[in-house]
Amino acid sequence: MSDLKFELQHTAVLVIDLQKGIVQMPGAPPSTGTVVANCARLLTRARQAAAQPVLVHVGGSPNGADRLRPAADQPMRATVAIPPDWSDFIPELDCQPSDIVILKRQWGAFYGTDLDLQLRRRQLGTIILCGIATEFGVESTARDAYEHGYQLLFAADAMTGLSAESHANSIERIFPRMGRVRTTEEILAALQT
Repeated sequence: MSDLKFELQHTAVLVIDLQKGIVQMPGAPPSTGTVVANCARLLTRARQAAAQPVLVHVGGSPNGADRLRPAADQPMRATVAIPPDWSDFIPELDCQPSDIVILKRQWGAFYGTDLDLQLRRRQLGTIILCGIATEFGVESTARDAYEHGYQLLFAADAMTGLSAESHANSIERIFPRMGRVRTTEEILAALQT
């Protein structure tokens, strides 16, 4: 476990898109239920250990005018009307007043938000990443964090993707080149107070 030593006061636990409208997806292994439980455990331990919880959710204007609309072979489009609470955090996250909350309007949590500013003002140089979906919101955020020079730690069993193959591709091929991939248990042990 020596490779997981880091300064807790300079560490953020960054949870991506655990919101009412997204946790409804079944998730590839691990299941969405497992991801929610593991993310909640990481947040609880972070709060106990004086690490900084950062909760990210995606949303937009009611008329969708601020959504991206690229010409794409497989565009991501809502097939039903988005309910008003779609972007609300799930209660399991136990959002606290001291948590940093970031509203994003695309996959990644850095572009168009003040995430980098909030992390740097608090001297948070290590990010523990988890959430949904591995190959979209988590990976996009990870790529930006990597390019911004943050140290990254990925909780592999606290994230899930749209398919087992795409989740595995991020976990096995992409994330190990940007940081360290560990289990929730390994990270919780490193977050001991």
